[in-house]
Amino acid sequence: MIFYEKDVPYYARHRDLVTCEYCDLRLYADWDEVRLEALHNAADSDIVMTASYTPDGARISDETLELARPLHVFYDLDTPITLGQLENGPLDYLCREQISAFDLYLSFTGGRLLWRLEQEYGAHIARPLYGCVDPDIYRRVQRQPEFDCTLSYLGTYAPDRQEKLDNLLLEPARRLAEWQFLLAGSLYPWEWTWPENVRRIEHLPSRQHPAMYSSSRATLNITREEMARSGYCPSGRFFEAAACGAPILTDEWEGLDHFFDIGEELRVVRTAEDVISVLDGPAEDLRRSAERARQRTLDEHTGERRASEFLAFCDDARQRRSSAMEVPA
Repeated sequence: MIFYEKDVPYYARHRDLVTCEYCDLRLYADWDEVRLEALHNAADSDIVMTASYTPDGARISDETLELARPLHVFYDLDTPITLGQLENGPLDYLCREQISAFDLYLSFTGGRLLWRLEQEYGAHIARPLYGCVDPDIYRRVQRQPEFDCTLSYLGTYAPDRQEKLDNLLLEPARRLAEWQFLLAGSLYPWEWTWPENVRRIEHLPSRQHPAMYSSSRATLNITREEMARSGYCPSGRFFEAAACGAPILTDEWEGLDHFFDIGEELRVVRTAEDVISVLDGPAEDLRRSAERARQRTLDEHTGERRASEFLAFCDDARQRRSSAMEVPA
């Protein structure tokens, strides 16, 4: 497998992976410098996948879609946002007319958006490929003092998450000065006045995520507003936290109970009072919920499980393409 990635400045500064055993990772500064090589490799491949937010992705898809041999797959990590923005015109990474050209459209978000992709946008097959976790990496580890806290939150700043962040993390911190809170994520306006008991980390490498989750009494999940409205939108960090045995507090969205049992495996919180009530409750209740969520994750949300789903989707798409080519004119 060959993975091409544009070497943009932010990821260059915070790169977690430069080589790996299962993939030939090739970084490039400009598509034109690797174009001929990449198209040659793509032409000889079984599957070619492009994804949302790929720089110049629409151009790259146009060029790879001309190749006859490979199965053509698009993977959208923010489908509600993609479809919303396509209403105003083409994106750098996707044009509306390209959707019907892919053999398979994979979405990080499930639910009714899959129907829309097929019925309104002409996708041949739209299937959910949700986030997942590698349990060999994400597991319970020894608590570390630098991450020790009552409640942690890991997420990049987004304006449409900020109201929930204020209600579910910052307001509990303001009310309970004796508790410690941790926020890890980039792009926040650090000039804000933050509660003194909120520790902030601009960038937390993925290798340190298990230690953070393992050192938190509980961790918080907050979903971007557009994703929450669509539903069926679990963050990959959802499963990372569960695999590490961290009790999870989360906002609510349609389809949440498809992934975890609400009340038994995680807790839904809507207000600061909800957060405080859960955190002030019996530690044993949180521990039991976390253990159930961990087992559910190991059973249903691992990378191995998603790989099997991906291959099954590709087989289905390949069979449908073969059948369509056999239909007499």
